[in-house]
Amino acid sequence: MQPSHTPHVLVVMGVAGTGKTTIGPLLAARLGVPYAEGDDFHPQANIAKMSAGTPLTDDDRAPWLDAIGRWAHDRAGLGGVVSCSALKRGYRDRLRAAAPGVAFVHLTGDRELIEDRMAHRKGHFMPTALLDSQFATLQPLAADEAGVEVDVSGDPTEITERAVAALAHLAPPQ
Repeated sequence: MQPSHTPHVLVVMGVAGTGKTTIGPLLAARLGVPYAEGDDFHPQANIAKMSAGTPLTDDDRAPWLDAIGRWAHDRAGLGGVVSCSALKRGYRDRLRAAAPGVAFVHLTGDRELIEDRMAHRKGHFMPTALLDSQFATLQPLAADEAGVEVDVSGDPTEITERAVAALAHLAPPQ
């Protein structure tokens, strides 16, 4: 799909295990824009905290969100895809403050499916034990937020195509 307007900077969001790191690069490739892995923006202290099974605080997340916001800002008018849990409205507002035209692709799914996927992935610092805190923190996209919800059942290609189809109805960035 070649965009007929200035491409969005998209944040692929959702709780841990929804496939942000899998779908993000596929979506970026499909749209012909660069991808950035949100986990790469975390300071080492955040990774150590999550690896130990301790949820991050809003203070822990602030520098991470600001770094992602700077990346998104730098991609304005060019397009890009970045993964970021962006679970709270306040986090998304912070990203929008840095990059006003950003839109969100909220990956959603059944808790059991997500937990199963988390249990089978290798080499990731986020333990399954933190999934409940992720769901407790999640504030789904509100009607006034630019973005789409995409169900994560199915294989990555199906999920990506669902996202592309949903994004076709999204208004151009402002």
